Amino acid sequence: MTGEIFRDPWGIPHLRADSANDLAHAQGRVTALDRAWQLEVERHRAQGTTAAFLGPEALPWDRFVRRARLADTARRCWTELERTDPETADWIRAYVAGVNEGLDAADAPEFARTGLAPGRWEPWTPLGVWLATHILFAGFPAKLWREHATTHLGEDAVGLFATDGPGTAGSNGWLVAGERTVTGQAVIAGDPHRFIEDPGVYQQIRLSCPEFDVVGLAVPGVPGIAHFGHTGTVAWAITNAMADYQDLYRERLRRTGAGVEALGPDGTWHRAARHTETVEVAGEEPVEVEVIETDRGPVVIGGPEGLDDGVPEPGEPPVAVALRHPPRVTGDLGFGALLPLLRARRVADVDAAVDRWAEPVNVVLAADTGGGTLHRVAGRVPVRSAANRTRLVPAWEPGHEWQGWHEAPRAGLTEGVAVMANQRGPAAPLGVEFAPPHRADRITELLGQRTRWAAADMSALHTDTHLASAAALLDHLAALDGLSAPAAALRDRLLHWDRRMDADSADAAAYAAVRGAVVRRLAAHPAFAALRTPPAYPAVFRPWLALLPRIGFALEHLLRAPELYGVDRPAEVRAALEEVAEHPPVGTWGDTHRLAPWRALPPGTPYDEPGLSGDHDCVLCTSPVPGLTDLAARGPAARYVWDLARREDSRWVVPLGASGVPGSPHHRDQQPLWVAGDLAPVITDWHRLREEPAGPGRDTDDHPVNDTDARPTRRPMSDPYTARTAVHEQLVDGFGRVRVLPLDATADAPLLHPWVSGERAAFWGMNGLTEQQVDEIYAHMATLDTHHAYLVLKDGEPVALLQTYEPEADRVGECYPVLPGDIGVHLLLAPAAPDGARSGWTAGLLTALTAFVLLGLDRRRVVVDPDVANDKAVARFLKQGFTAGPEVVLPEVDLPDVYLPEKKAQLAFLTREVAFGA
Repeated sequence: MTGEIFRDPWGIPHLRADSANDLAHAQGRVTALDRAWQLEVERHRAQGTTAAFLGPEALPWDRFVRRARLADTARRCWTELERTDPETADWIRAYVAGVNEGLDAADAPEFARTGLAPGRWEPWTPLGVWLATHILFAGFPAKLWREHATTHLGEDAVGLFATDGPGTAGSNGWLVAGERTVTGQAVIAGDPHRFIEDPGVYQQIRLSCPEFDVVGLAVPGVPGIAHFGHTGTVAWAITNAMADYQDLYRERLRRTGAGVEALGPDGTWHRAARHTETVEVAGEEPVEVEVIETDRGPVVIGGPEGLDDGVPEPGEPPVAVALRHPPRVTGDLGFGALLPLLRARRVADVDAAVDRWAEPVNVVLAADTGGGTLHRVAGRVPVRSAANRTRLVPAWEPGHEWQGWHEAPRAGLTEGVAVMANQRGPAAPLGVEFAPPHRADRITELLGQRTRWAAADMSALHTDTHLASAAALLDHLAALDGLSAPAAALRDRLLHWDRRMDADSADAAAYAAVRGAVVRRLAAHPAFAALRTPPAYPAVFRPWLALLPRIGFALEHLLRAPELYGVDRPAEVRAALEEVAEHPPVGTWGDTHRLAPWRALPPGTPYDEPGLSGDHDCVLCTSPVPGLTDLAARGPAARYVWDLARREDSRWVVPLGASGVPGSPHHRDQQPLWVAGDLAPVITDWHRLREEPAGPGRDTDDHPVNDTDARPTRRPMSDPYTARTAVHEQLVDGFGRVRVLPLDATADAPLLHPWVSGERAAFWGMNGLTEQQVDEIYAHMATLDTHHAYLVLKDGEPVALLQTYEPEADRVGECYPVLPGDIGVHLLLAPAAPDGARSGWTAGLLTALTAFVLLGLDRRRVVVDPDVANDKAVARFLKQGFTAGPEVVLPEVDLPDVYLPEKKAQLAFLTREVAFGA
């Protein structure tokens, strides 16, 4: 077989094949089917060709990619991989072949909007995607900021403005060893913090072949599961180590008749490689880019013009800056780690695999079912002078060369726990700036509140909103006196605030308003006037050079420093408090702190993005830019809980959904879970998955067969149900699209009357009723809070009547002990078509209805009461996962509206845990 695709209720792909290469082909194919537009954008980003369809706004990125030679570096790494690791190279080729096959079959509306056709992937393209995704991860532009700040404020500015910054990406992660869990096996949990993108930057996926069976979060466009995975016997996760492994060199360049030369540390001029490239720009003339590379690396800023033969004067921005980073030097991106990770069975296997890791540098946590644990740094960090790590260094002076590689630091567990949150942990010797310790300290504190933890408990940590960094500003507020009455009231209110950045908190909104006002006032202070105009560096580096975000993220340091360049901080805080008190915010934190995902194109229909809890220094890290905007462009790009006791008890969620196709039922179906802090189950039982039809990607009617088809299911032109809003809609693989509509008693009575009044529906108690009486019964039901009726459609056709009820308000509740979260269900199928051919049909329908009742209505258990003599109905429920309960006698009901005869019923129950593992 070439690879089978299965889907769970969330549309997450589970892939199965006979070999690792066949599986890679299937992964590439399904990624293209689900994320065609995303893959096209990533391919262009790796090549520096995005301006050709996104226009002038994308030009700064394309110029940087060309000058940094990212595509050439990816090709160089591919050539080295082919030479040293042909097995991995063949595996990547299989993935790329699958991508190209999937792109041929994919359907994404963005292609029609832009007039693009999907391009062809080359074997090196996944390496280019990886490099383009992570080239700014280590935040080398922060060195440009340090150079700028220390030039005007002195060396102390490095520490004062130290922060994880606007350009880096962080994460939370924690490992709880078996001695601290209820199962005796370890749990690993966490969430990577990155810019939230639509489609998402992580892809939930399962990869299964005879060699391995792994669930995890993949990077679309890259084979395997690099960052977060669970093989069944070992699991791993990473966070950004905040290591410094990229250097910037000030270059002295000159043009000669033979080309461009650079002055080296030996005092002589050396020939630099030079060529030009043309960048196409939609709607404008093409732009020519000069590409220069010295012995240090590609020149990413400036060029030869304007330089004399002397060293630039202090305070002048360098005219030319070259970037040196490990993959360009070694020709290795660390892709040799990807297959060994999938094959890992124990912690030692993960350890050996990440020995081959290169870029980016990460902290790794791992645990296995044998009790093994791992806490280490992985990646390549050069040994060089301390000056290289802090600021730009002169290429023409000796002492700044690379001199080998650092050993990977390791750490153990403390009281059965390890926490990684970008703080100064084991990677401290390798970095300069780290995240404040608040997230790490808070996770450690929370884990210390119990002696035993379960996987199901971990979402409480994911969603913790305590903001420890608020203390610095609140301490300043507490010291103020002589305030106006409104300001004093606001100050007292904030001092009594619980310091939680909850979406529904008005106090959190007030704190954020005061914080923003303080940041703006400090940024406007004359002491920082020289920093308000950034150096004339390319636009791609400007986020690292903007003063307002720098002050916003470093506010805690700036308020607590013994002295701040003569700034009267109490006066600035007082003025900010009075300003906000005069015009206090109206509403809650979630009213303004809303999700703001990045998209390559604006959506065809704007989304009403949700309000969020959390803040930059909360464990629930949803980052605004204080003083500039409350919108959150960064946040948890995924959440995961890996349970080593039972992999099927693991959980995961992404901000939007598994599909990148707008209009797909799985494009945004996980967002309510993500906002609420809930997690979807990791389903590992193949029998609970739906197989996707095999084939080249399209059915005989030229409709994609994958479940992320953006086009609506075909319906008759006279379909009377299209205008109704469904309370649940789901595409069930191999079955069709199911829509659940609230029943319209009058409109639906003509349809339902023959269903409910026939002999086959005797136990519905409506035999012999007129159509008008059926209308009246359901009109009466619509007035009840305890009973509800729905019409169920399959591919636009009515196929079932669904009724839900509160058991304690129904005769069923008299026959068994009702538990909180129970819901009762009656299901009446429409009469079968004359040919009666619908094998497996009910199971497909029940899949969608179970998801609606348990997940959509947020219930813990379903109870059904088929007639005990209806063997087929009982068997269907048991096959669906229901557990048989007692046989009971339901008492007769004789009411003016309906008569229900005494009924001997077989109760059966289905819990949310059994159905979805949640």
